[in-house]
Amino acid sequence: MLKRLKSYMMPVAIITGILLHNYVSLLAFIIPYLIFTMLLFTYTKLSLTNIRFSKMHAWLIAVQIVGSVIAYFALNPINAILAQGVMICILAPTATAAPVITGMLKGNVESITAYSLISNFTVALFAPLFFSYIGYNDLPFLTSFVHITERVAFLLVMPFVAALLINKFLPKTGRYLQSKSGISFYLWSIALTVVTGRTVEFILAQGKSHIGVEIAIAAGALVVSAFQFWLGRKIGHKLNDTVAGGQGLGQKNTVLAIWMAQMYLNPLASIGPGTYVLWQNSINSWQIWRQRREKG
Repeated sequence: MLKRLKSYMMPVAIITGILLHNYVSLLAFIIPYLIFTMLLFTYTKLSLTNIRFSKMHAWLIAVQIVGSVIAYFALNPINAILAQGVMICILAPTATAAPVITGMLKGNVESITAYSLISNFTVALFAPLFFSYIGYNDLPFLTSFVHITERVAFLLVMPFVAALLINKFLPKTGRYLQSKSGISFYLWSIALTVVTGRTVEFILAQGKSHIGVEIAIAAGALVVSAFQFWLGRKIGHKLNDTVAGGQGLGQKNTVLAIWMAQMYLNPLASIGPGTYVLWQNSINSWQIWRQRREKG
């Protein structure tokens, strides 16, 4: 029963966010705390002795960083909001749920876990620098960089540090958190509801003046999603890690991406990761269906 309920959580969260946007958007302040807690649950399960960094990880992170920069500068002359919406879909780190899907697809869970860690740390370092350069908040570069670094680094790095300290000095607490790691799925559902509501609230406030850009961003997110899954699998296949490569590059932490877009970019850019969550879950559903069909 619980597994069946989980399979419907994503559409329920999105529909709830759309229908109750007036109310759930008021809870936007809790998003950083939800993301922090989800990452803490994930990192308490990490065993550093089982994590190995590979050549594939270097290729994936290069695509993630260089690809986001290229996409932004290629699209910026066309439309700045479109450029930001597509860029954040590439830059966003790997989803905390990626190891789960990788396991279902019979992939290398240790490899995707290692890349998730690399991806989050890289974004924590690179995003403040790039967002400050874009300068959407009209702050001086150094002021903007320090401000964004404080918030993003806290959100992405501190859960890892806290998990290490808990496992080292409070092992009983660490084991308890590991046993309750399934809670992170429900926290993700709450976060998805809130960020969906906030995105809808902002779109409605714009009226019809940006409808063309909104459609273009959603279409761009679809293209980027399909391309990243395909390219990740291609890179992974050459290095005998096909599934982890595809999930590492294609499955994104969209809640974090939406939050970053709403905080540091034009809020309309959050339509990119907001629709990306639909595209990536459609691709994941198709991959799982194909896996089960091949099993008989």
